[in-house]
Amino acid sequence: MTKRVIVMNFEVESQAYQGFSQLKQLVAQGKLRGEQMAVVTHSDDGQHKFKVEDFIDFTGSNKTSTGGLIGMLVGILMGPLTMLLGWVGGSMIGATQDAKEIKNARNIFEFLVSDIRAGQTGLILIAEEEDNRPINEIIINQLRGGISRFDYDEVEAEIAKAKQVEEDTKSKAQEAWQDQHATDEETDSQNSTDNGKA
Repeated sequence: MTKRVIVMNFEVESQAYQGFSQLKQLVAQGKLRGEQMAVVTHSDDGQHKFKVEDFIDFTGSNKTSTGGLIGMLVGILMGPLTMLLGWVGGSMIGATQDAKEIKNARNIFEFLVSDIRAGQTGLILIAEEEDNRPINEIIINQLRGGISRFDYDEVEAEIAKAKQVEEDTKSKAQEAWQDQHATDEETDSQNSTDNGKA
């Protein structure tokens, strides 16, 4: 069995919660080996914030919504890369020197932003499927939602890349800020010297 990250989107918020409930039943019945699942909203207030509204850890380890892979996914969507990569709003990618490096971090993040659109509520499920028909029956046939499946290991690798790019971008921004202040101080010092001579 392949462990997957399964993203589901719906036109109506209540359908996401219904799907959440029915998928919990599938796990309880042994028809699905679930690890984590979350109801996620994408705000439509112009801020494009992603928020975990409901969460369950099926493994018994009592991880919180921030402690696992789902939490890391949402955390990256709340971070600076979302705007830098133009996943929402205006793209700044043409203005950054790290454009090529940053583009490598795209994939599931860009998909989540575009598939769970502003104002919508979706589900993210981490599970092992022997047969995809039980989930498809509930989400597609009953609730008229959409489903996309990603390989867990690939998503984990994308998260690692994104976190590294975040760190690199942050350190470069700090260096640029310090360099700019050093230049400003040199200019101020030179102006003071010139004024003293006058």
